[in-house]
Amino acid sequence: MTLVQYGDYFYLYILVIALIPAIILGVLEKNIKYYGAFISILMIIVIMGIGKVFPVFLVGEIALIKIYSILRKKTNNKYLYYFVLFCSMLPLLIFKVTCLVTIRSIGFIGLSYMNFKAIQMIIEIYDETIKEVSILKTIYFFIFFTTLSSGPVDRSRRFESDLNKKIGKQEYINEYLGFGAQRIIKGIVYKFVIANLINSLWMSQIPESVKIHSISALFVNSWSYMYAYSLYLFFDFAGYTSIAVGTSYILGIRMPENFNKPFLSKDMKEFWTRWHISLSKWFGDYIYSRFVLNSMRNKRFKNRFIASHVAQLLTMFIMGVWHGLNLFYIIYGFYQGLALVGTDIYQRKSQFYKNHKKEKWFQYIQVVVTFHIACFGLLIFSGYLFKK
Repeated sequence: MTLVQYGDYFYLYILVIALIPAIILGVLEKNIKYYGAFISILMIIVIMGIGKVFPVFLVGEIALIKIYSILRKKTNNKYLYYFVLFCSMLPLLIFKVTCLVTIRSIGFIGLSYMNFKAIQMIIEIYDETIKEVSILKTIYFFIFFTTLSSGPVDRSRRFESDLNKKIGKQEYINEYLGFGAQRIIKGIVYKFVIANLINSLWMSQIPESVKIHSISALFVNSWSYMYAYSLYLFFDFAGYTSIAVGTSYILGIRMPENFNKPFLSKDMKEFWTRWHISLSKWFGDYIYSRFVLNSMRNKRFKNRFIASHVAQLLTMFIMGVWHGLNLFYIIYGFYQGLALVGTDIYQRKSQFYKNHKKEKWFQYIQVVVTFHIACFGLLIFSGYLFKK
């Protein structure tokens, strides 16, 4: 039996109790990282149980990272790099395939986000931005429980810099404890109040698409579900990550923000700098940018605009597949890629846009249009239109 079976409210109660020793250590100017590692191990056990898959994954990935960090000092062989990178991705690939073809998948809570950490470290070891790998710090980076199931997606070098920082009493109270408490309270309001109200009073009242036999009724209900689901997903997800960020600060780790008023974006490029920020930055850094640079270096396309458009389509397709191999996730990825490409072409070629982009009335229209483009993407993502 695990903590997940008791529900979110009980988890929140346990979380608050678990943070009390961290607060005491912080106020006393003691290093919190050892307690943070201890409580992370404890929370992983109570969240997912001891299990067999997680320990094998953890040992395998960290061994792979450490061994490759040693080999990288001796060789920069690309084929070795690709092989190690593929091996680091293998647990996630197996998980996604087993989710699709079997009733019981081979995985655990947080596998995807942990796999991002492994892939990031392998890439940066190859780039030589990571020169030394501490096994203990890497273990802590992997098991840090606040971001286990849904992020934010952190980077190892940033995480280790926080571990090494000495925090004074006043700094901890003002910049860590105070900020962390605010983020937790905001997260509770978002997730447990607003998201629950949207779900119970609106989203759950809309009939499933398969139960609607009139085309007009299907359109109206799909439209309503699009708004309800988009708002619910934002407040639920942003609420969870706000709690995760707040908890991380109290434990002495300045976890990056994940949402910044995404529904006020003026275009889809801006939307992806405000929605699931850590994930979109991860895909941008390790897939989009690398593909564009490599394509330009090898003169794969006529110009950088074509390279950028192909990279946008590829990046968002991979993001869709990362969510799952279901058809609606794949369509969602293509949709988001097309939205980004369409935005770029429109902004570069439309004289109307260039003439009015700085005017307030036009910016308000942009926000409304972008909101609906984003919401329709989330409707696809929800799978509502694909239920049988």
